Amino acid sequence: MIKYLGSKRRLVPVLERLARDSGATRVLDLFTGTTRVAQAFKRLGLEVCAVDTARYAEVFARCYVATDARAVDPDELAAAVGHLDGLTGRPGYVTETFCTKSRYFQPFNGARIDAIRQAIEDDFAASPLYPLLLTSLIEAADRVDSTTGLQMAYVKSWAARSFNRLTLRPPELLAGPGRAVRGDACELAAGLGSFDLAYLDPPYNQHRYFTNYHVWETLVAWDSPEHYGVACKRVDARDPATKSLFNSRRTMPAALATVVTDVDCELLVLSYNDESWMTVDELEALCGRFDDVVTLGFDSARYIGARIGIHNPAGEKVGTVSHLANREYLVVAGPARRVRRATAGLAAAACHS
Repeated sequence: MIKYLGSKRRLVPVLERLARDSGATRVLDLFTGTTRVAQAFKRLGLEVCAVDTARYAEVFARCYVATDARAVDPDELAAAVGHLDGLTGRPGYVTETFCTKSRYFQPFNGARIDAIRQAIEDDFAASPLYPLLLTSLIEAADRVDSTTGLQMAYVKSWAARSFNRLTLRPPELLAGPGRAVRGDACELAAGLGSFDLAYLDPPYNQHRYFTNYHVWETLVAWDSPEHYGVACKRVDARDPATKSLFNSRRTMPAALATVVTDVDCELLVLSYNDESWMTVDELEALCGRFDDVVTLGFDSARYIGARIGIHNPAGEKVGTVSHLANREYLVVAGPARRVRRATAGLAAAACHS
């Protein structure tokens, strides 16, 4: 699993228990990201639909959610991964853009990424293995990058892991049915179908995933885009079409209200935190169409950037980080009996608002 802003790693056990206790069988993960939560639901034996706007998120969803492990020959997958892993590096766009003009990867790993990515396109574009191999490459690249997990910048000196050789591993696939959909939540929510449980984890602030993970976007698109700035971001990051309503304080509340209204589910679980633009009272008010609403709160460490601190362009630490922890919320809405059934076992682990 790649390093990711907004990862729900710490909340996964809570979400697993909530889904299991609710009795859900068909679930929706509408802002799936790396599919960490969607994978957790699928491991429970649930049928999952994973949705996101990002290209890399769609690849992960096709690999871990839409692919049924029982339909994949593990020997064929291992052979393909082994073949790609054995290729000789060949410098190309990644090496030039993300190793020389910027410093996301060591050049020897950049050349390996270039060679492997082109081979995936040439040899596997029409194969069911395509999203699996792309996932393997992105995860391998993440293990040897030189960032704190965001691609708006890279660390001043090479990270220790960046000296390791990029090595592919077969993804750990999950058995069972699933669906991967790429698109905007506001446009898709009403037409995705009916679900027992819908999990919503929308962006919380102005930071855009399109720019935070532009390297993965380019690695999937494989389109050698023009770029700008020290971070070599894709030039289409300046295009309004790549900007989300959820990244604006002015437009986010209405966008979230649209999704909450349109999604067809019996139980809705909305994830948010105390650093975001809406209060708990406002979030609960959005869920007014449901019979009952319960909000659970959990203490959580902030993202690693807060622990690293604030630095000036020269790399000198300046200022003071105000806090290192925040509060994560799960707003659970639906029929009263089902809400109480889903949340009763979590009372000891959370503080109700």
